[in-house]
Amino acid sequence: MQHFVPAYLLHSRPFSDSQLMLDLLVQGVGHIRLLARVKGRNSVKQKANLQPFSRLTVQYAGNGDIKYLNQYELEGLVSLKNKALYCGFYLNELTARLTPVNEPLDEIYELYHQHLTQLVNDEDYEPILRSFEFQLLEALGVGLDFSFDAHGSELKDDTYYQYQNELGWLSLRGSKRGLSGKQIQQIAQLDFSDKLTRTLAKQLARYLLNPLLGYKKLKSRELFGS
Repeated sequence: MQHFVPAYLLHSRPFSDSQLMLDLLVQGVGHIRLLARVKGRNSVKQKANLQPFSRLTVQYAGNGDIKYLNQYELEGLVSLKNKALYCGFYLNELTARLTPVNEPLDEIYELYHQHLTQLVNDEDYEPILRSFEFQLLEALGVGLDFSFDAHGSELKDDTYYQYQNELGWLSLRGSKRGLSGKQIQQIAQLDFSDKLTRTLAKQLARYLLNPLLGYKKLKSRELFGS
């Protein structure tokens, strides 16, 4: 029998009158989707426990794309308020939308845990979101080459570049539009202390994420009014 394993609940939605469909991020496993039975006298309590940001230990079964929740224990609920809550929803939605189900991407659990904890303890949210975006892209195998341009030349601090999907960094000779090589290195080091670099990193992350997300907009972005 499978042991109980730590998990975070990313998303919960009704599947039937007595079942919930859950998206979980499981330690040592990755993103899984499973059905949970919720009926009887404890159904209200179970639904309250099975909410986003719940820290669980779970035992599940099944060989198909959708697993079945056998048992779970609620270890706690991560408490986020105001803007931190919106940021948390963004982490959840981005993870659930981009991380393939039932693929061995166990490092994403630790990545999510680290950044969710930072949202609880830090009020400067923008660097946390940017860090998560770029590290998630790297974990998914679609991260950037921060060292060389599209022609194989090393990026130079005082040269400006524009990133183009499927090509890479294109030099903008004689122009100061785009990102400088220095700013690109700051992003590579997850250093978002400079306000302009922070703004450019947000634009770059959105450019990289949009093709992966497709035409369906992120609901969490609407909470920010953007």
